[in-house]
Amino acid sequence: MKKTIANSSEIARLAGVSRSTVSRVINNYSNVPARTREKVLEIIRQHNYVPNVSAQILAGKRTRTLGLFLISQGSVSSDALTNMLIVSIIENASKHGYYVLTHIIWDTQNSEDIKGVMDIFYQHRIDGGIFIGAASREPFIEDLVKAGFTVGIVDQELPERPEPNRIVSTFNNDAGMKMAVAYLSGLGHTSIGTINGNMNRLSGQTKYEGFLAAMRMCGLKVNPDWVLEGDFQENSGYEAIQTLIGRGIMLPTALIAANDSVAFGAIRALKENGLRVPEDLSVIGFDDHAMAAKHHPALTTIRVEFEDMLKRLTSRLIAAIEDEPAIAREIKSDCSLVVRDSCRRI
Repeated sequence: MKKTIANSSEIARLAGVSRSTVSRVINNYSNVPARTREKVLEIIRQHNYVPNVSAQILAGKRTRTLGLFLISQGSVSSDALTNMLIVSIIENASKHGYYVLTHIIWDTQNSEDIKGVMDIFYQHRIDGGIFIGAASREPFIEDLVKAGFTVGIVDQELPERPEPNRIVSTFNNDAGMKMAVAYLSGLGHTSIGTINGNMNRLSGQTKYEGFLAAMRMCGLKVNPDWVLEGDFQENSGYEAIQTLIGRGIMLPTALIAANDSVAFGAIRALKENGLRVPEDLSVIGFDDHAMAAKHHPALTTIRVEFEDMLKRLTSRLIAAIEDEPAIAREIKSDCSLVVRDSCRRI
């Protein structure tokens, strides 16, 4: 194998052609004679020549790379759902011939971290980005959209005047909460509480609003003492239950958690305080986490079709990057109730 050459001028010299001819061959222009094209390609193969990426970017070529940005203050590697989201995006991007550059944003208030993310876009190291875990309105993402970069955002709604370079995906949290409350009501529960998610995120807001609407529809009163603060991390469910029990007040007979991770933390705290699920308190989760069926007890939950949602989001982002017409900019994912062992009839 001959020594690698990283210089188009040297390829041109060896092939006996101009540098512009080499460029036209590399970019597959049609105005190159067949014999000349084959001679240049043979030199390129012999010397393992790879065109300079920076030069291609300056020439307006795509990098065929997506950015995947996870906004999280908690552990990412230990969460099975987050790992599934990452793998789903990578798989679907790969099917379209795209690579994925990943980055975790621990703190959106850290100006250096945000500058690094912005630089990735402005340096054109990626063709577009997907954001998971963003707040309902994230200023730096809004700046990227205004600058014309193509972005896909999980768990957001389109603004009143949607831009062609913004693609969003949302969950039908309202329907999911109605399913959860109706199921518990059907089991005879009237004392139902909830552990909220992060209220700065769309899912946190819409799940709580859905809970309130569902309780009204079932003719049930909401006890403010049973509306517990949380986010979407397991530890918030644990702390919410510890706080509730520490108040020394009457407990609800059932709780709906913002997601399955929160439900896992809540069940752990209940067990530590000598309470059994579902004998003493029924618990419903949200998402259908990979561990929900294996948990003890197996968790009744609201299933969200994350894999299908992310497949569609990734495909539409790539379609927008490649300027395909008539792309739907909003993706809505439906929910379904999965009945397991964490709720009982009373």
